[in-house]
Amino acid sequence: MKSKINPKAILFDMDGVLVNSLDSWWKSLNAALKNYNVKEISREEFIEKFWGYELQDNLRKLGLNKEIVTFCNNIYSGYTGEIKIFSGVKETLKKLDNYKKAIITNTPKDCALQILKKFDIKNFFNIIVTNDQIKKGKPAPDMIYKVCQELKIQPREAVLVGDTESDVKAGRAAGCKIIGINIDADFSIKTFSELLNIIEN
Repeated sequence: MKSKINPKAILFDMDGVLVNSLDSWWKSLNAALKNYNVKEISREEFIEKFWGYELQDNLRKLGLNKEIVTFCNNIYSGYTGEIKIFSGVKETLKKLDNYKKAIITNTPKDCALQILKKFDIKNFFNIIVTNDQIKKGKPAPDMIYKVCQELKIQPREAVLVGDTESDVKAGRAAGCKIIGINIDADFSIKTFSELLNIIEN
């Protein structure tokens, strides 16, 4: 077995990595589409074309104006009660306590904080960067650069844990190692708890 890695920081995507929010995002997007008399999309199409990308990008793909972002986010906040934390997340984060940890998410700050506080995991992270704090969300590498700058490390010294093509593209662009949950990356795992098989703890 390969030796475990020992990064200077671990960067986590939130949706699909820490919490299971896919259906909440899909339902809220369809609710917004219905409100604007746009054809709703199937769950399969949402996963294939929209999951993991910025809401503004998704609206542009659907031919909608980015001005309705706030409306969509307000709808999404009504679906956060359906979100569940993935098994083993808290226990694994505790075992990685020696590492600096950050969240980089395309979810807006208010929604992200609401979710992290709901599951009492906010305090595990040194930094939380959301898409409304930078110019470009993932798959652009801006969030990774911002976190690394604040932690005073180089991107190559960090590892990113993600579950979508958007995460992998961002990590590749920044030059950091990538651990993919159910997606091809430098390291691939099936569950969050398997991080302990890759990262020294």
